[in-house]
Amino acid sequence: MPAITVPLCTEPYTAPSWLPGGNAQTLYPYFNKPAQLFTYRRERWELDDGDFIDVDWADGSTDAPLVIFFHGLEGGSSSHYILSIINDLRNYNWRSAVIHFRGCSGIPNRLSRAYHAGDSIEIDWMLQRIINQTQAVSATQSVYVIGVSLGGNALLKWLGEKGEHAKEMVAGVATVSVPLDLAAAGSALDVGFNQVYTRHFLDTLKDKAFDKLAQFPGLFDAQALKKCASIYDFDNLVTAPLHGFRSTDDYWQQSSSKQWLEHIKVPTLVINARNDPFMPASALPSQHEVSSAVTLEFPQEGGHAGFMQGPFPGKLSWLPQKILSFFYHNCQQNER
Repeated sequence: MPAITVPLCTEPYTAPSWLPGGNAQTLYPYFNKPAQLFTYRRERWELDDGDFIDVDWADGSTDAPLVIFFHGLEGGSSSHYILSIINDLRNYNWRSAVIHFRGCSGIPNRLSRAYHAGDSIEIDWMLQRIINQTQAVSATQSVYVIGVSLGGNALLKWLGEKGEHAKEMVAGVATVSVPLDLAAAGSALDVGFNQVYTRHFLDTLKDKAFDKLAQFPGLFDAQALKKCASIYDFDNLVTAPLHGFRSTDDYWQQSSSKQWLEHIKVPTLVINARNDPFMPASALPSQHEVSSAVTLEFPQEGGHAGFMQGPFPGKLSWLPQKILSFFYHNCQQNER
């Protein structure tokens, strides 16, 4: 099948008048996700440490580019932002793969550890595995990567750490609504309406943690877990010690991707709304804080992984168009 040209998208994001404010722009798409216009094919990777990772594939032409997704905190292949982009990828017959972090595919993982915002080592292993597997079928296929929220943070950290070597693996990257400064994001989630998001995340995180405690007695203090009322408290008790950090502060400082943006060499599009409830606009980087390979797109509105567009009931069209346009028109020089 001949390649289909992806239209150039240069228009900035404009929020619909019927959906005002960062919270509405965040919550509406979450509760009104698009229909899934494709079927996933699940593959399980058994790991050397005894754990596993589940990958959901949306098949396309083996000659077309492959787009790899890393989801956000407690997200997965059914997240609205992933469905909307893959629905668009189908129009061009591009392949895609959603790599679930440990414990996020709907089935509990086997080890005490899970995933975290700075796990660039896991990102590296995942990308090596899927690219080697893909190139065995089509050695000329271009590989692009999309990371959203937590997954985008780990991906940007990986890009900065790898520098020029990342260009040997991927031709382009796009990230959406990344908490580039984890301390700033953590503080934002502790105040006002944002505590609604905190309670939502803690509900699932604590449920999983109690399951881990049943599987691994003594892993952490059950009474302390019950009292956790913030992401900071949860990370201090569970995430940080399980993944080798001294504390939440140590975890957030080491894992924040903002400090790595100046070292990125792969063409990378960073999309963050200035009214994202999870990431204060004051903590967003300026162009002189990032490398020349990084394109910053900071619309005034859009919420967190939202970017709904058009007349009511709206559609999630701007984000897929923007990202695919970037891959097709800005990353060609990196294609192998």
